[in-house]
Amino acid sequence: MARQGLLPIIDFSDAVEALAAGNAEDRGAVFTRREVVEFILDLAGYTQDLPLYQFRILEPSFGNGDFLLPVVERLLAAYISHGKPSDAVHCLSSAIRAVEIHPDSIQRTRTRIAEVLASHGITKRGAAEILQSWIIHGDFLLADLPWKFTHAVGNPPYVRQELIPDVLLREYRSRYTTLYDRADVYVPFMERCLRRLEPGGTLGFICSDRWMKNRYGGPLRELVSREYHLAGYIDMVDTPAFHSDVTAYTAVTIIRREPPGPTRIAHRPRIAPEELARISQAIVAKDAPRNSDVVEIRGVANGREPWILDSLDQLALVRKLESQFPLLEEVGCKVGIGVATGADKVFIGRFDSLDVETSRKLPLVRTADIQNGTVQWQGFGVINPFNRDGTLVDLRRFPKLAGYLETHANVIRSRNCAKKNPRGWYRTIDRIHEHLTYQPKLLIPDIKGTAHVVYEDGRFYPHHNLYYITSDEWDLRALQAVLVSGIAHLFVSSYSTQMRGGYLRFQAQYLRRIRLPRWRDVPKRERDALVKSVGAGRSAACNRAVFDLYDLSPRERKMITGDGA
Repeated sequence: MARQGLLPIIDFSDAVEALAAGNAEDRGAVFTRREVVEFILDLAGYTQDLPLYQFRILEPSFGNGDFLLPVVERLLAAYISHGKPSDAVHCLSSAIRAVEIHPDSIQRTRTRIAEVLASHGITKRGAAEILQSWIIHGDFLLADLPWKFTHAVGNPPYVRQELIPDVLLREYRSRYTTLYDRADVYVPFMERCLRRLEPGGTLGFICSDRWMKNRYGGPLRELVSREYHLAGYIDMVDTPAFHSDVTAYTAVTIIRREPPGPTRIAHRPRIAPEELARISQAIVAKDAPRNSDVVEIRGVANGREPWILDSLDQLALVRKLESQFPLLEEVGCKVGIGVATGADKVFIGRFDSLDVETSRKLPLVRTADIQNGTVQWQGFGVINPFNRDGTLVDLRRFPKLAGYLETHANVIRSRNCAKKNPRGWYRTIDRIHEHLTYQPKLLIPDIKGTAHVVYEDGRFYPHHNLYYITSDEWDLRALQAVLVSGIAHLFVSSYSTQMRGGYLRFQAQYLRRIRLPRWRDVPKRERDALVKSVGAGRSAACNRAVFDLYDLSPRERKMITGDGA
């Protein structure tokens, strides 16, 4: 037992070993192409024309050495070109700290680096001393680090929280304020690297871009906005930046520990040395770039707000509309998501075949029911275990429901929500609000290239892959016109993370960003035009009516549609 007044010492070794023992996918190991590594080192200012042995660079998850080997090669070239100012061990030992959790990766990378050191005339004994200083075996988020660094570079691991042992996850949360909500582990990796930078130091990472817009990235965005300068952002979506295909949507991010300033942005460069060199030169140049592939935007990092990293015109229009109109939920609209049950095969089935009391099932609308732009119900329903006041029903009053649930009890009780609340074992994950069934609503699937918004007149309960909007003030047909217009796409594309193929996430957090006038302030002529445009079934008609509603200039209309419609 720990002495009174002292915190107990917790041994994380077993948990760290368990995390390290996973396969490459479980450990979040993704390996970066050499051209992209060189690109990031150039962007970070770690170039061999400088006395790199006087710098201190941190690599938090070196894996097979994709970053570490080029770093070592640049360091040695700089050391030699500056006349070998002292003995190698003394001069180089403090230049690098590199951390890795996986023992086999460490051994392979040590061997490769030892060969590079030998090729530069460093003795076997000297190389062993240098490697002993450079390489740290352990969990980066727990490892002791000796000092502040001038640079931090790398490709941090992509590890979902579900794969992290509970004892580690609790410790991470206690140490890192950015490990918020459902954040992947690369987020606290970035936080630690940023906090270990000395004034003027630079971070250069390639990792998922999700934190830049998603809810879980709010604390990290706030940290960057408050204490750092987002100097560069290069969108790498759909570029072959890695040695294998990945499902993550990646970006290169350059952040400096210095006062905030403008951000230089490039999108999806061709992965070729000459192209990447041209982009990096434009981003690090002293003067604002005239290269059409690189733009400079001010005010990207703004507290917790999602980052808008597209065109200057788009940012300006979004900010203008935000200053003129209230948020969608401030004008009497409500955004929600359909029911998640945790066991769809039990709670959802053919409505007529669900063997429970009629009052205990509701007709269900799913994405498959609205593919053609109207609701074409395919006959499914969802079991409703809730009273209208939100409490769970007494199963003694509903013997058919009780018998049905008991038949499937093993599946239902195995869900986390049932384990946490054994008395309410038969609840769905989300509470079902029966009255929603009978409310007119707009239905919006999550992932689409453009807004797919369907009017439902109040007969069905939405499934969990559908978002819905109800309103006591706005005419839903008129609101439908706004949501299928370029205005809705402008807001969602600005704040949403983009999927492969150009698809957007039409999630509640992004739909709530849409700005609307108050319905009472919309003239009757414009109200009628909005409703009529939806009836016409043409996006161009909706755009014209909605653009008139927002009083957009010809230039703003053209920026949204590309043709001035």
